[in-house]
Amino acid sequence: MDKRWIVGRMRGGVDALKHLGGGLGTSLLALATLIGLVPVALGCLLGLGRLLVPRALPAVRFVADRERTRLTRWGPAIIGAPPLPATAREALRDSTVRREVAWLAVHGTLGFLLGVAGISLPVYVIEDVTFPLWYRAIDASVGGPGMIWWRIGGLADALGVLLVGVVCAVLAVTLGPSLARLQAAPGRRLLPPTGDVDLALRVAELTATRAGALDAHAAELRRIERSLHDGTQNRLVALNVLVGAARRALDRNPDAAADILDRAQDAAELALSELRAVVRAILPPVLDDRGLAGALDGLAGTCAVPCRLEVDVPGRCAVSVEATAYFVVAEALTNVVKHSGAAEVSVTVRRDGDRLRVRIVDDGRGGAAEADGTGLAGIRRRVEAYDGDFRLISPAGGPTTMDVELPCGS
Repeated sequence: MDKRWIVGRMRGGVDALKHLGGGLGTSLLALATLIGLVPVALGCLLGLGRLLVPRALPAVRFVADRERTRLTRWGPAIIGAPPLPATAREALRDSTVRREVAWLAVHGTLGFLLGVAGISLPVYVIEDVTFPLWYRAIDASVGGPGMIWWRIGGLADALGVLLVGVVCAVLAVTLGPSLARLQAAPGRRLLPPTGDVDLALRVAELTATRAGALDAHAAELRRIERSLHDGTQNRLVALNVLVGAARRALDRNPDAAADILDRAQDAAELALSELRAVVRAILPPVLDDRGLAGALDGLAGTCAVPCRLEVDVPGRCAVSVEATAYFVVAEALTNVVKHSGAAEVSVTVRRDGDRLRVRIVDDGRGGAAEADGTGLAGIRRRVEAYDGDFRLISPAGGPTTMDVELPCGS
């Protein structure tokens, strides 16, 4: 059996466990909110809906937004809903509100059961696989752990429990992704806005993204102009002065001309070096020569903080996507070295369907913010210019986690 296939299945099982755990959290919120809606429904029968419904809607919207954020983190983005209606009558007619309440009912019941089932399997696996080590500590008359109902009479029965644990492990790995998709399906179907609302929100988002792209493009042009003006242009001016001095020295003092030409050659080499740096900043040639994995390996190897790199990107992505991912990692590592005080940083890049996911995690002091002028705002603009997603989690004391998703085609 292919080792890569096994690793992929295990990784999928771990990701599914994370999804199910997050879904269990939002399902608990949905269940609590659903229970809270019962007196609201009774109040509507008694004619008190005008007072109770507007108070209940923010709770429904809060839970639905939490699920939208969770689903966006693990897959295609779900655009947020429009503002809540002002009156109870408008709310009852609003399709988005009705869909959110329907999702609340499904996710608070079925989603909760799927989350419990998904989380229980790994617990049973650990319990059953380790059972031969501690089976003597329990009363044999009460049976085995978990769902094991038969009497444990000795080591042979304990090993039978271990086999059950192995079967549970296989089920967790194989069924986990399906359970996670089933748990997420109601949210994927009911929480996105529909029809004209979705189109209007998407147009607004694209308008903002286009403005961000233009701003990022203008900032990049200004950076290139400054690099050429302050560096390369000054070197070329100095070179021109030295060449003119060398020409005059040939007539007056030929011995001094050689020294001036040496200085001119040094100036030319510095100008070429700075010009190459500007060109590499526009589109690094290493991406063409070594691909994204090789280019990132070079960044990790030259990072002053020990960097652990993992790249799983079969094939090639679009040049613009690879360049964006490269610059995101380069800027993030620069921030880690300058500002974080970290002892280690890890970079994970993998392709998931039509999305390229980049995660940078460091164990530094945390507290990173886009307003601090550390280049994070520039990273966000660059990512959003390609209709990507940028998320930063950096509590005080660390760790700092940066997640970037870029569309890269199918």
